[in-house]
Amino acid sequence: MTPAGAVTAVAVLMDFDGLLCDTERAAHQSWQNLYGRYGLAFPDEVWSVMMGRATGESYAAQDLSRRLDRDLTASELQERRRDKQRLASAEPLRPGVARLLESAGSQGIACAVVSSSERTWVHGHLERLQVRERFDHVVTGEQVRARKPAPDLYLRAMQLLDAGPDGCLALEDSATGVAAAKAAGLRCVAVPGARGSRSGLDAADLVLDSLEHLSTTKPKKVRSV
Repeated sequence: MTPAGAVTAVAVLMDFDGLLCDTERAAHQSWQNLYGRYGLAFPDEVWSVMMGRATGESYAAQDLSRRLDRDLTASELQERRRDKQRLASAEPLRPGVARLLESAGSQGIACAVVSSSERTWVHGHLERLQVRERFDHVVTGEQVRARKPAPDLYLRAMQLLDAGPDGCLALEDSATGVAAAKAAGLRCVAVPGARGSRSGLDAADLVLDSLEHLSTTKPKKVRSV
């Protein structure tokens, strides 16, 4: 796979947060705002650990509690979530997403969202962005026993699509997501978001700056003679 070339696939499995829509930027800003309220900087090392993980909130909350020498209150955490929702609601589709979905649809390439986030969060944003109908399936965290970096979400998506790993392509933005895709035996293209980094994405088959540089084609059937 090269940035200028086309990747063949019968199905494209896409992460949501940070990949389709840069809600990760909103999450980072919300934590930055909360830390800043107490005159603290939100540590890059904390963000790098929590990014792409469903346990990210508890990890950051534990770090801030340790720095404040007290537990965060329920109201502080709820305010942080509201701040994230407000910021995320202003985020558009990332560059290249609309073109990729249109191209896949025109070729009969199946598309699925594969996210560790909750159903209400993912579906709400897909509806807001007017792309829910573009996806054959939306697989979210509560549907499996273990979330990313475990492969369960991807395995569930392939089961729903009745497709094997050889015919599927995973698109991710974090090292956590890449690890999940590779554990499921998938080819993976990584596209870090605004608050992401190429660091830790070495396990991906290809790392791109934007989905605008990716094109997909459906494999041609070989005619028997």
